[in-house]
Amino acid sequence: METKRPSPDQSRSEGGLPPGGGEPGKASSRRTPPRPLLDKLGVKPGSKVAIANLEDPGFIKLLRERTADIVVGKPRSKCDLVFMGADTLADLRRLDEVKQWIEPNGAIWVVRLKGGRGALRDIDLIAGGLAAGLVDNKIASFSETHGAMRFVYRLRDRPR
Repeated sequence: METKRPSPDQSRSEGGLPPGGGEPGKASSRRTPPRPLLDKLGVKPGSKVAIANLEDPGFIKLLRERTADIVVGKPRSKCDLVFMGADTLADLRRLDEVKQWIEPNGAIWVVRLKGGRGALRDIDLIAGGLAAGLVDNKIASFSETHGAMRFVYRLRDRPR
């Protein structure tokens, strides 16, 4: 089945505009500004955050602008988000321990060197998450040199 696209005249008369606005059939000159890092990572005001094996004073300063509830290392109670640095496969084995730090609907962001700069590849992170009973559901550019992959419990596996 073929979908017919309206002509520019039909689109205009029906109020339709291309994505980004502007004239139908013309590229928009407006650019969407990049989302702030903390928005991409899902850090909301008041989020409870733990940081493990990640020494990045600039990131911690940025976090403190959004939430005061930050702990470095193992938290005393469940967190919304954990940011965990990983350089080796051994670091990924900590996911099994770290998953106990998060709320059932929480997430763990594994931060590692981008591309071929480090020993870990996406497939290593995915396998490490699965071995810990977690699934990856998002990636983000953490910095110029680091990327991050988010891990969560599957809905059916979330602790109650």
